[in-house]
Amino acid sequence: MKKRVFIIHGWGGTPKKEWFLWLKKELEKKRIEVFAPAMPNPEEPKIEEWVPFIANLVGVPDENTYFVGHSIGYQAIMRYLETLPKNTKFGGAVFVAGWFDLTEFTYKEEPEEEEESREIAKPWIEKTIDLKKIKKMTKNFVAIFSDNDPYVELKNKNVFEKEIGAKIIMESNRGHFSRSDGITKLPIVLEKILEMSK
Repeated sequence: MKKRVFIIHGWGGTPKKEWFLWLKKELEKKRIEVFAPAMPNPEEPKIEEWVPFIANLVGVPDENTYFVGHSIGYQAIMRYLETLPKNTKFGGAVFVAGWFDLTEFTYKEEPEEEEESREIAKPWIEKTIDLKKIKKMTKNFVAIFSDNDPYVELKNKNVFEKEIGAKIIMESNRGHFSRSDGITKLPIVLEKILEMSK
């Protein structure tokens, strides 16, 4: 079976920016099939739109299926996995700047824009994910964080480590791993996906 990688961008993102396009090209050089879709309504991401979109894109996952999620893209992947039958197995996942909680909104926005952002994030934060179920689907979870991410508090890494057994990788001075942080390539993600898919 051919190996497949699904790259899910974050809130306000696009697969044509950040490091996603670079990663797609690098994986394709290794003869891996890569899907990096533009997610629906990215400026106002909704669970009820993103999860079915991923389900339609992936079809039936198997142990040659891998995921890469950035920020809210990680959340969407996990919520998709939660909908699958308990006996589902997949190859693994690398999550970049993933979060369960965004208690500190540090957007440099007008007050009404900040309030709108809080409302968009609210269901993603408040609706719990069945982590025990997902943990049984693979042993290959990697979660990557930056020590100066303005949106993701480092306490989030403890949940990844304790609840799904993710290997934690801390990067220095990478912000939210966005183009605005100067990130156009992310070799650690490529490295970890290739390790998982050997």
